[in-house]
Amino acid sequence: MTLAPHEILAARILIVDDQASNVRLLERLLADTGYTAVSATMDPQAVCALHRQHDYDLILLDLQMPVMDGFTVMAALQTGVGSSYLPVIVLTAQPGHKLRALQSGAKDFISKPFDLVEVKTRIHNMLEVRLLYRHLAEQNDLLERKVQERTAELRESEARFRSLTELASDWYWEQDEHGRFTKVSGPVLDMLGLRVDSLQIQPADRWALDGTEDEPAGVASANGPAGTDAGSAPDTPSADGWNPAERAALHAAIAARRPFIDFAFSRTNANGSRQQFRVSGEPMFTQACRFVGYRGIGVETTPRTPGPA
Repeated sequence: MTLAPHEILAARILIVDDQASNVRLLERLLADTGYTAVSATMDPQAVCALHRQHDYDLILLDLQMPVMDGFTVMAALQTGVGSSYLPVIVLTAQPGHKLRALQSGAKDFISKPFDLVEVKTRIHNMLEVRLLYRHLAEQNDLLERKVQERTAELRESEARFRSLTELASDWYWEQDEHGRFTKVSGPVLDMLGLRVDSLQIQPADRWALDGTEDEPAGVASANGPAGTDAGSAPDTPSADGWNPAERAALHAAIAARRPFIDFAFSRTNANGSRQQFRVSGEPMFTQACRFVGYRGIGVETTPRTPGPA
């Protein structure tokens, strides 16, 4: 990233020095260089209030001043303005003060008496770094806002998708990461062979997809789903009419957190008629790729019998 010359020349600069001659010299030098937003004060106690009001890009700060020296001013800026970044170049005739000034938060120093070329160079370099820092912070803020907006859009889109999915399917279900059903529409529990009174299934009372928890009577188990005789043939309909082999395959896919599309599922009714279904499911993950549950839909694909003409 590069800055245009006019951006640097439009930077807000404050001169702080108790010597009027130093103030006039720096003001003239900066004006001749082309800087257009230069102000000055000979009162160090006013610096914090001025900086809060104008948010200067650079403060040229004399260290040796009566009542309040430059070190005290920098300490006040750090605590009173609420910014850890001090855009300060100190002005000093004492070589021993330079290291202490840098340790106190100053970003650079200019020695007195002034070398005009050095003054111009250090001010330009300091402003370039400061303005690039500002631009970077603004871009980060903009990026964060865009991420938040996009996240909100995705959540809204996800909500619309779920609503449309439910409307477009005969049944819909969601489970949390522990296998507990959190949302059910249609005969999902009957299809899966579950017998529960509420969606708020406690760990000790729920059907364990991974087979690691106790499974109550009437719920899918290692010997087959609820209502299935352990000794029956794989394709023999269970007591509730669902195909045991298909049901076992569906259980296995969900337990393994595998996505699947249009899984064929069937049911034989008491009158001998046969219903056909297509089931699709997928695991759900956060943006950090943490598994948070499973969801699926189903539609009936039984051919419709034409009605009387």
